[in-house]
Amino acid sequence: MNTVKHYFYLTSAVLSGSCLVIMTLLILAQIGARMLGVIIPSSEDFAGWLLSATIFFGLAYTFNSGGHIRVTILLSRLSGKTRFIVELFNLLVGLAICSYLAYYTAYTAYESYIYEDVTDTYLAVPLWIIQSPMALGSLFLALAMSDGLITALSGKVPGFAAQEDNALSVE
Repeated sequence: MNTVKHYFYLTSAVLSGSCLVIMTLLILAQIGARMLGVIIPSSEDFAGWLLSATIFFGLAYTFNSGGHIRVTILLSRLSGKTRFIVELFNLLVGLAICSYLAYYTAYTAYESYIYEDVTDTYLAVPLWIIQSPMALGSLFLALAMSDGLITALSGKVPGFAAQEDNALSVE
């Protein structure tokens, strides 16, 4: 099971990094093309969409590795059962929010597909293609939150908490 989780989080990171590399190459191509007097149509739009995909695909990996901003100063002052209850509450609220986000971003992408919506840019791109990374990244984050919740309920330390504890012990 740990292998599946490892590859899940690795996939999230690779998708995020791939979008970042593609965005960088696109911007470099646009710079080079402008030096030659050529314009790549909608390159700014694609760069923005790739930035969004980079952010949303990276959410699950960042959460698992303890990279999201949390109130660790408060949590480090709590101990035992109190900290466990606060962590569970945080995970439950976070999971509810992420699940809501995942559902509605997927629903929005589905509606765009059904109604055949396209972007209003120079190149008409089906809108569901642009919205899908956000929906998938939100789903990944919801799954990461549920993984953290299940891990905490089983009495083990979730990945994000282990990373935070390591960071606090170094300071």
